[in-house]
Amino acid sequence: MASWADVARIVAKLPETTEPTPRNWRVRKKLIAWERPLRKADYEALGAAAPDGDILGARVSDEGVKFALIADDPGVFFTTPHFDGYPAVLVRLAQISEPDLTELITDAWLAQAPKTLVRQFLAG
Repeated sequence: MASWADVARIVAKLPETTEPTPRNWRVRKKLIAWERPLRKADYEALGAAAPDGDILGARVSDEGVKFALIADDPGVFFTTPHFDGYPAVLVRLAQISEPDLTELITDAWLAQAPKTLVRQFLAG
């Protein structure tokens, strides 16, 4: 359902975001979302469950959120051992709805943006 153009459009609406390299989005210098192709170790860990297609990585506020997203919709969200202990979730880009993608990216921005910028954004 979603595409890289959707990701770029959603990120562009958030204050002080950049795309310093293709498909690698940041708020100021902090990473919020990125293209994350699966690696050999990921395929080995996921086995037959390894998805095809474009994969988006997105920051989340903590691992509890990551595991809640995966439990709520394992057809869209997943993780690999590489991200154990790290607050990020992987997304099957073609499977996520645009409203869910907007919420995910906005939450990633809120988790990474400076507090004063977050306050300004939420006040506006």
